[in-house]
Amino acid sequence: AQALNLLTRGADALLLCGIGQRASLLARLRARAVPVVHVMSWPPPPANPKMACIGFDNARAMTQVVRYLLDLGHHRIAMLAGVTHDNDRATARLAGVRDALAAAGLKLPPAYVAERRYGLAAAREGLQHLMRAPTPPTAVICGNDVLAFGALLEAQRLGIEVPRALSIVGFDDLELASHLQPALTTVHVPAETMWRTAAEQVLAMLRGGEAPPDVEVEVSLVVRGSTAPPASLRGRR
Repeated sequence: AQALNLLTRGADALLLCGIGQRASLLARLRARAVPVVHVMSWPPPPANPKMACIGFDNARAMTQVVRYLLDLGHHRIAMLAGVTHDNDRATARLAGVRDALAAAGLKLPPAYVAERRYGLAAAREGLQHLMRAPTPPTAVICGNDVLAFGALLEAQRLGIEVPRALSIVGFDDLELASHLQPALTTVHVPAETMWRTAAEQVLAMLRGGEAPPDVEVEVSLVVRGSTAPPASLRGRR
């Protein structure tokens, strides 16, 4: 609806977050030859002369996180996800966690999944929910840094020491992540570079060119103080 509103107001081009837009919207954009760049997701949607893509594989990024926590010795790993409805990035991140755990012979049971909207209050309630599981997790992967910030705040309120009793991982590497106590382990996304490149792509199309090549960007896990081996393994390493 927001994209259509922009079109009716005379937008000459659009930058779309993700690739999960409805087929009807994409068909209208193609019919009107509106230049479009999809940002934040990979792989790109089917090729179209006026559509480009710059992003990263959200599921594969979460595989990095799960493998890191498994290497630390965690097996009770929960997910505080963003709302997956109509959000291909949140959906892919949740799927990435579930698939990476499955590859290691582990499950992501319903009690270890909480979907919450983007906000501190919702994140704090989500952590409460996860920690009420019959066997609480020793690590929580968050679908974005804001959820992780809320989880850290709620853990402190509940008297749960991070990372001694609970490891927390975010996603985005927002500026605040490195200034928290403990500093947040998170997935670094080169957001400024990605959006600048998207703007350059759409400007090139507005000048009359075809869509430039799709660009896959690299994301990386940044290890800080919010993660550690689970208490049961501490001292054995």
